[in-house]
Amino acid sequence: MSSKLTLGPLFYNWAPEVWRDFYFRIADEAPLDTVCLGEVVCSKRQPFIDPILPEVIERLQAAGKEVVLSTLALIMSRREEDQMRDLCQHAELTVEANDLSAISLLAGKPHVVGPLVNVYNEGTLSYLARNGAIRVSLPGELPATALRALAVAGLVPLEVQVFGRLPLAISARCYHARSRGLHKDSCQYVCAEDPDGMDLDTLDGTPFLAVNGTQTLSYSYVNLAQELPELQRMGIAHFRLAPQHVDMVAVARQFRDLLDGRTDPARAVAQLEVLSDGLPFSNGYYHGTDGVAAVGELAVE
Repeated sequence: MSSKLTLGPLFYNWAPEVWRDFYFRIADEAPLDTVCLGEVVCSKRQPFIDPILPEVIERLQAAGKEVVLSTLALIMSRREEDQMRDLCQHAELTVEANDLSAISLLAGKPHVVGPLVNVYNEGTLSYLARNGAIRVSLPGELPATALRALAVAGLVPLEVQVFGRLPLAISARCYHARSRGLHKDSCQYVCAEDPDGMDLDTLDGTPFLAVNGTQTLSYSYVNLAQELPELQRMGIAHFRLAPQHVDMVAVARQFRDLLDGRTDPARAVAQLEVLSDGLPFSNGYYHGTDGVAAVGELAVE
């Protein structure tokens, strides 16, 4: 079973020209099999990328990459419902559902289930497979024991996020706007000021989480480079990278080399530390401890 690399949807509010050029470079240079596109966090951002979406899709497909269209993670208005319904019912490309209502609309059609949908057991996995899911990207909070049990069930191909900030929660309130004394409806798109998310500290000044509009993410980048061989032995063949404001082409090359046996986990971790510009790594969830924890190679100073 060959291993596949996926680039998940970009969570952040990047300028349209930056967004376009990022994906053009991904198309031309990154050793990826699948690229997810679409606004997952805030529908107010969608009009900025709609005009350039077709050319980005064309560039990615011309480079031989599968393109998947990701839905919003939280539907809050009739307008958003209509947009999601139109995407699920009329998209010519595979759709990734990040909301249960999208899963309902996609019933009977081949689709992907994103990591923002809670899939914790074989019963849920079985339902999703019967509903038409051709791949399920599992939540980042699952430990290895749960991943192994779901993989052994063999109900549908599974995907695990192995790099980048973990999406933890989505809210009706916009934390970014609130931090600037603004309301969600008049946010002035302040989330664009933080292209990798806004760091959130505890009261004693320790970085803890990251905020991206209405979304909460981990402060650290999850990094499962050292766990990749074990994940492959479990039978998991799809691995997801979350786009960050770093050189994602170089990140993708490290994971591709690791999957193909051209490097080892220790060297990959060392190279990823350089690429991540000082952001800490974590793999605690995988090892059944605090998510923020760094275990094994990640804990070596």
